[in-house]
Amino acid sequence: MGVAPKRGLRLYEANVNMLFVTMYCLRRPEQDLVVDSAISGCGDLWLHYNTAEFANLPFITPYLYPGYHRYTDGTNFASAGAGALVETNKGLVIDLNTQVHYFKKARRLLRKKLGDAEAKTLLARAVYLTSIGTNDYRVLFTSNSSTSQTYSPEKYVEFVIGNLTSAIKEIYKKGGRKFAIPNLVPLGCLPFARALNPDTGACFQEITALAKLHNVALSKVLQKLESQLHGFKYSIADSYSSLSESINNPSKYGFNESEIACCGTGPYRGILSCGGKRSVKEYELCENVSEYVFFDSGHPTEKVNQQFAELMWSGTPNITGPYNLKALFEN
Repeated sequence: MGVAPKRGLRLYEANVNMLFVTMYCLRRPEQDLVVDSAISGCGDLWLHYNTAEFANLPFITPYLYPGYHRYTDGTNFASAGAGALVETNKGLVIDLNTQVHYFKKARRLLRKKLGDAEAKTLLARAVYLTSIGTNDYRVLFTSNSSTSQTYSPEKYVEFVIGNLTSAIKEIYKKGGRKFAIPNLVPLGCLPFARALNPDTGACFQEITALAKLHNVALSKVLQKLESQLHGFKYSIADSYSSLSESINNPSKYGFNESEIACCGTGPYRGILSCGGKRSVKEYELCENVSEYVFFDSGHPTEKVNQQFAELMWSGTPNITGPYNLKALFEN
């Protein structure tokens, strides 16, 4: 599927509740910058750590952690930089299809340990938290990809949503019933995208337009799946509106800076160099990360993630619906 996230799969279990997150990556807190790039990635993962805290769920051990097989306590299939498409950062990430394959292997081990009946109940009561797509659209503007000239925006979004839909159906086929999916943020207003317009610093509308198309298509496909698949329930969180609010009205939400990242280099600190472990070694670091909406070129700070996690967990239907996460866990 993935999370997430980059963005990967995560699987939680506590009192026969699990949280399975796709396409989210492993990352240490903002303060810990000296971390190898192979295990660093998107700060968005902290959003789901915060979400897990609301559900009283434990820290997730990575699926590939040596010697770890206690999947009843959850596992993490995260891969930094992955997308819904196999081609996205190919060779550098564990792609969505492979993450779903790993989930199936974990499922087989759960059935072996718990027996078919108990494993079936566990998987059906799980909540599968999935966030994906950002990297699929980002690579169109930050790499030498010719895809944007080959396909129309609508067709490209169709590919992304199609792969995500296939992953959801596969998890449903293997017993999953409850899915939580944040939509995409206004990608063109992230620091990496503003840096593409260095003279004006305006939001880069071409990539935001893709995010909008994605979000409309995502909403439609989830409604369709609900009508087609017996017992299918979902929560779609409006991260687009939530982050837009923080960007446009930063002081209202306790921030002073909503355009420039806390860490990085170049215009708007939009070059991902934080920690000096990538090809670009130079980077600047802000003094007070809590004043910033963005930590680095493409990821919000933990404070933003905490605020959004609260909306995901207990938000009203206008921001998180038709169920919020709390309702999915209790339903």
